[in-house]
Amino acid sequence: MNFLIKLSTVFAALLFSIPLKAQWTIDLESGIAFQSYNQVRIPNEQGTTFDFTEDFNTKGPVIPFRARLGYTFQGKNHFIVLYAPITVKYEGAAPFNINFQNTDFEESSQIEGLYKFNSYRLTYRRDFISNRNWIVGAGLTAKIRDARISLTNEEGLRDWKNDIGFVPLVHLFTEYRFDKYSIYFEGDGLAGGPGRAFDLFLGGRMAISQFLSAKVGYRLLEGGANIDEVYNFTLVNFATVGFIIQL
Repeated sequence: MNFLIKLSTVFAALLFSIPLKAQWTIDLESGIAFQSYNQVRIPNEQGTTFDFTEDFNTKGPVIPFRARLGYTFQGKNHFIVLYAPITVKYEGAAPFNINFQNTDFEESSQIEGLYKFNSYRLTYRRDFISNRNWIVGAGLTAKIRDARISLTNEEGLRDWKNDIGFVPLVHLFTEYRFDKYSIYFEGDGLAGGPGRAFDLFLGGRMAISQFLSAKVGYRLLEGGANIDEVYNFTLVNFATVGFIIQL
């Protein structure tokens, strides 16, 4: 959290140090999520491999939410702050004995599982092409992940693994604009070493008024880590809707 405070301080200092005409944007997004896989082995060497999506049932619909605050200056420079939490709950009988973290969960015991992955990001993007129809830009994203995986059985036996860390990502954006609507792609991603992280969106938006637009599209969230303490890779698909407010 100290790192987040420092990022916010730097962001605020940058904003107030630029005496130029600028534009604020608020982007609110929700929808429904469908998880394709969520493979877990904790710890990596001694733990039991299981897949939340194959070995257990998802408990209730997964309704994601994300909020972004954007600041554009000189028309081509963008600072973006993102808050994107997601929590998925699972339930069902353990299909086999599961060694998770420091606890053994017996086969056939009733399990409640939790997967939480909250993402906090600060992005800078520069548009290299910006004309009547096209916007093409690239930049960098500083991401803080706040993740938690836990298992609990009917007897109250419980164990969990928390993971808070920093991930640098590459940011890409391209948009083709028509008169009142546009189609666009936006993504953060990086792969290499012990893990990878991708957050990709493809969709469109349509102007409702001078200050308000509606958006709809498809989002893919994929990634994970393969390190000594944790093996976890997940893929989540999102059908998304939202609103963009320009101030």
